[in-house]
Amino acid sequence: MALFRFAADTTPRVQIKGDGVMLRAPVLEDHEEWASLRTRSRAFLEPWEPLWSEEDLTRRAFRQRVKRAAVEADADEAYAFLIFRMQDQALVGGVTLGLVRRGVAQACTMGYWLGEPYGGQGYMTRAVKAVARHAFDDLHLRRIEAACLPSNHRSRALLERVGFQREGFARQYLCIAGRWEDHLLYAQLASDPRR
Repeated sequence: MALFRFAADTTPRVQIKGDGVMLRAPVLEDHEEWASLRTRSRAFLEPWEPLWSEEDLTRRAFRQRVKRAAVEADADEAYAFLIFRMQDQALVGGVTLGLVRRGVAQACTMGYWLGEPYGGQGYMTRAVKAVARHAFDDLHLRRIEAACLPSNHRSRALLERVGFQREGFARQYLCIAGRWEDHLLYAQLASDPRR
């Protein structure tokens, strides 16, 4: 019954608009463009992400990803968004607000990726600003956490540029490219000045 409900679900999903970018939840029709961008950007992304295989790029795997994203959003557990360039609706990357914690925390963890052809053009800066505004104003979260490898200078610069503050260092925090890696920990609060 749950699968039927998902297949018949026509509830409009959230669209977030930023400066020249639009973010929305993934749908099955995004598969071809998503898989193509991930494939073309593989060498660019691999040093900063968990290991993934060719199987992860199949339509079947993407269908599961779309279903999981919808279930998690409906349960207020996580919110996955694809990032599109407004001028031509090209897919440029993705951002997720995951591990949503309510109650006394009102916090989440943010992760993001950008396709290689779109690096250095400000798309992720604008997307992170837009998704942070959504997290604070619409989801009523008070804290967004993010982590990055100390050697990922672009990611560090992005987080600092949009107002995240460095809060700590976590040893062997995530398994990246097959190795347990230390990470720098960042956070932004709803009460922080918006940039």
